[in-house]
Amino acid sequence: MNMRSILLSGCLAAGLAACNGAGTKQEQHPTKPVNFGEDVAFLQQHLKNVVVLKHANDSSGIVVTGDYQARVMTSTTGGSQGKSFGWINYDLVASQKFAPHINAFGGEERFWLGPEGGQYALFFPPGKTFDFNNWQTPGLIDTAHYSVTALSDTAVTYQQQGTIQNYKGSTFNISINRSIRLLGNNDIAARLGFTLPGGIKGVAYETDNAVTNSGDSAWQEQNGLLSIWLLGMFKPSDQTAIVAPFQHITDARKHITDDYFGKIPAQNLVVKDSLLLFRADGKSRGKLGLSPLVAKKGAGSIDLQNNTLTVLLYEVVPTGRYVNSKWELQKEPFKGDAVNCYNDGPLADGTQMGPFYEVESSSDARALKPGESLTYRQVTMHFEGDQKALQAMASQLWQLPLEEVQHFLSGK
Repeated sequence: MNMRSILLSGCLAAGLAACNGAGTKQEQHPTKPVNFGEDVAFLQQHLKNVVVLKHANDSSGIVVTGDYQARVMTSTTGGSQGKSFGWINYDLVASQKFAPHINAFGGEERFWLGPEGGQYALFFPPGKTFDFNNWQTPGLIDTAHYSVTALSDTAVTYQQQGTIQNYKGSTFNISINRSIRLLGNNDIAARLGFTLPGGIKGVAYETDNAVTNSGDSAWQEQNGLLSIWLLGMFKPSDQTAIVAPFQHITDARKHITDDYFGKIPAQNLVVKDSLLLFRADGKSRGKLGLSPLVAKKGAGSIDLQNNTLTVLLYEVVPTGRYVNSKWELQKEPFKGDAVNCYNDGPLADGTQMGPFYEVESSSDARALKPGESLTYRQVTMHFEGDQKALQAMASQLWQLPLEEVQHFLSGK
């Protein structure tokens, strides 16, 4: 059976929208999936619209679902038996129920809109205080099902329309288009700008995201603007570090925020001249933000326990307006982050959603006239190999010796 699958049985002639899965839902797996093939089977068991993208003669692949807003759920370099990179919330997916505040289904690239907090917040009703009880992820980016509009073995496109209101009371009529394309080895080398070293297996995909003003009036800064926000949830380990490059300027440290959930302890964060290392063990909750004045493309992670490396490529506009998502009325609502990194950990009451870690990027925000679109593209890449091959990759990407990562993670 071809690894590519889509549960749109008999529906292609009907426009590829609103199709049902094949077969009846069964009971949840008695044990959690352990590889890519088992993740795909689990998702097919519990969801209606599941797409697997694969090249004909290659072991890499990704799985996407329109049930969760065209989300890339996970990927692999090694076929059905290969490692699965994305974190999936198996219990929530299997429950077939919606959770309050947010449905954290997981997935290694999900489509969101910003800002989260502030006077132009999309996650708080007008006039309510910025606290957890009032925080609600908009249904358009949380529970809506996106429809397939184009499909091939290696690419799929989704579309959705809707209305969203911000804290100020401004209403945005929008059309969302999101395309996901699996890249081949030549594409990967072209995006990186160098040939993959020997002994490396890779998987990569590119997403093109567009938000169009489908209303009758122009969006204006004084009423709030929207940004495209892409968030990736990945599996942590005790030997994983997030790596984020930044511009080496005199006051660079002023443009890096490390106290979203309290100051990140020194043993969990090292900030060098143009690179930061952030522990991603899923055991200590913390979040980083990099301003567009210093953020650079190429944030990712290294997992020395599993010999894997992840890197994200995206655009940063240093002079752009980036929405501020802090949960407060803000003095500078358009001086937010271009890149964020998050390590999950227990909350004060001891509960925990994950463990997982996140690497996120955002577009700038723009005042769109009716019919105009904001577009944003990101490439996510995963690589597996021995430490010699990973060292070659880390040197090319970040000029980073693995010994420094080892010393940081060991606390030396």
